[in-house]
Amino acid sequence: MSERRGAVGRGLLYGLYQKRLRRELAAVGPDALPHHVAMIIDGNRRWARQLGYSTAEHGHRAGAAKMIEFVEWCDELGIRVVTLYLLSSDNLSNRSSAELDALMRIIGELALDLSGYRDWRVQHVGSYAGLPDELAEALRTAEQASRDKPGLHVNLAVGYGGRKEITDAMRAIVAEHHAAGRSLEDLAETLTPDLIGEHLYTGGQPDPDLVIRTSGEQRLSDFMLWQSAHSEFYFVEALGPDLREVDFLRALRDYTRRERRYGG
Repeated sequence: MSERRGAVGRGLLYGLYQKRLRRELAAVGPDALPHHVAMIIDGNRRWARQLGYSTAEHGHRAGAAKMIEFVEWCDELGIRVVTLYLLSSDNLSNRSSAELDALMRIIGELALDLSGYRDWRVQHVGSYAGLPDELAEALRTAEQASRDKPGLHVNLAVGYGGRKEITDAMRAIVAEHHAAGRSLEDLAETLTPDLIGEHLYTGGQPDPDLVIRTSGEQRLSDFMLWQSAHSEFYFVEALGPDLREVDFLRALRDYTRRERRYGG
C-alpha cells in the first residue's frame, strides 16, 4: 500500500512540475522556441537488455512508439519541423542481420503510421542505397500519402550519413554544372554554402535550432553535420524509450535561456 501511495505522490509531483514548465515556456512565447528540432534516439538496445528481453526488437518497438509521442509533443507546442535519426548508413553494416531486419520493419511501420496521423507531412532524408525494397517502398508511400498535408513536417533520417549527404550534394552540383556545359572556373565562382545547402537531403528546410540526444551519449554520430553548424545541443540521460515529456520541456526551457552566438 505504501508503495502505491508513493507512486501516486510521485505522479502528482511530476504533473505539477510539467505544468510549471509549460507555464514558463508559454511566458517566453512561441517565437523563443525552436522551429526545427532534431532527435537522435539512442539507447533502445540497452533499454531492452535492462528489462531482460532476449532481443533488441522490443527496445526498437518501444523507441518507435516514443517517437510518435515525441512528435505529438512538438506539434502541440507549435514546432514546425522535426527530424528523427532512425537508421544511419553505418548501421547497415555494423548491426546483426536479425536485428537489422526487425529494425527496418519497425521503421517502415513507423513511417506509415506517421504519414496517416494528424496533418503531418513525412519526408525521407537519407539514401535508399542498401535499404530493402520493402522499407524503401514504405518510405515512398509515406511521402506520397502525406505530401500535401499542411501540418508538422517530419523528416525520417533513414540510411542517413552526414558525410555521404554532403558528398551527394557536391556530386549533384557538379553533375548539374557539367550538364549545363559550364567550366570548372565558373563552378568555383558560383559554389557557395547556400548552393550546397540547397542540394542536401533537407534542401529548402530551416536548419535544426535544437538537437537532442537520449541515453547520455554526447556525440553527433554523423548526423546533420552541415545543418547543425549553429545548432544548440541538449543531452538527456534517459534511454530512448524512457524519454518523458518533462525531459523534453526541460530541454526547451534550457534552449530559451541560451544566447545563440552563431559561431561567435
